[in-house]
Amino acid sequence: MRLTPGPARGIDLDSVDLFDLDLYTAGDPHPIWDAMRAKAPLHHQVLPDGREFWSVTRYEDVCRVLGDHRAFTSERGTVPTHLGTDDVAAGVLLTSTDPPRHTEVRRPIGSTLTARAVKSWEDAIRRTVVRFLEPALDGEPFDLAERALLLPALVTGPLLGIPEQDWEQLVQLTAMVTAPSDPHFRLGSEAATLAIAHHELVAYVTEWVKRRRASGGDDHSLLDHLMSVRPGGAPLTDEEIALDGYSILLGANVTTPHTVSGTVHALIERPEQFEKAQADPTLVPNLVEEGLRWSSAACNFMRYAVDDVDIAGGTVPARGAVVAWIGSANRDATQFCDPHTFDLTRSNAKRQVAFGFGPHFCIGAPLARLTLRVFFEELLQRFGSIEPAGEPEHLRSYFIAGMTHLPIVAQKRRTP
Repeated sequence: MRLTPGPARGIDLDSVDLFDLDLYTAGDPHPIWDAMRAKAPLHHQVLPDGREFWSVTRYEDVCRVLGDHRAFTSERGTVPTHLGTDDVAAGVLLTSTDPPRHTEVRRPIGSTLTARAVKSWEDAIRRTVVRFLEPALDGEPFDLAERALLLPALVTGPLLGIPEQDWEQLVQLTAMVTAPSDPHFRLGSEAATLAIAHHELVAYVTEWVKRRRASGGDDHSLLDHLMSVRPGGAPLTDEEIALDGYSILLGANVTTPHTVSGTVHALIERPEQFEKAQADPTLVPNLVEEGLRWSSAACNFMRYAVDDVDIAGGTVPARGAVVAWIGSANRDATQFCDPHTFDLTRSNAKRQVAFGFGPHFCIGAPLARLTLRVFFEELLQRFGSIEPAGEPEHLRSYFIAGMTHLPIVAQKRRTP
């Protein structure tokens, strides 16, 4: 979807279809979200097949839905692609589990992913990023978005204990889960694509666990760590490890590539911001935060109301599905001054909720921030300029905001 909105226009909120894939592939949802925040902060939509959902678009309401698991449960599904079908892995899959079990499984894994813990991986990540950027410096067109899909696997594959020969396959499968309607990833119908990808990913982790158990494991990788987690004092079953490993693979692969592409595209459109970042490398951490806010790669998350809940001036009925629009919250003018302006010096960019909010705040956020910081440090040091080499193509998904193609031409930066 477009990250730089077009001109304001009249919006008929009664006819808005937030599940219209064309809106995100070739359209512009930001004026719609602007109108919803102003006029319909709780918006109700019924799909042609009878499924219905409520949307919240204001920053504070999004945080409330994602932060209050007692009022808004994750245990019926958390992504809108599953709307209307309760998650069969609810209560087991980490992303579809509420506290206290969610906390018991998450805490020991999170302890290996703190900012202090991941700092030791910085040198390895930097070497990976340098190798990734090198082909772009020959002056030929370089499709950043397409190649960036593999970047998280290059970084996290070794940390997860996944062999290099499997990275490309797993990236493809995770893309199929999050964008099953995109022609680059679809295999048959959307439902078939989701089913195939889910089955293959769970089967992969299941086989991985069997091999690790047979070899004794090395207890060093993140997936190995799942084998030692004991929520309630009991170890996870192989099925639980497979489902939680599936969840970790999705989180590791899905959003960082689109944050990279969205931020680079913003810098291409605003060369003065690129020059400002080059002139002052201390701005890179804030550039990362503004890039996360701007791109909001995880466009939304879904919850279900446990009971009737009053929110945003209306009521969501018990068992009603609520979609919290991250992409809208990160453009809320009550939180971010001039929100549709990309500003790497923005003083409160770190308030963005691109990693979610509350119990399900992205467990890999410290690693993602480190990877993005290193990426832009190296890009700004090596690239003297970046020019478009074609039109970007946007992901066909209302869940993940991203690009499938971003052709660029880069020139090496001259050293003084």
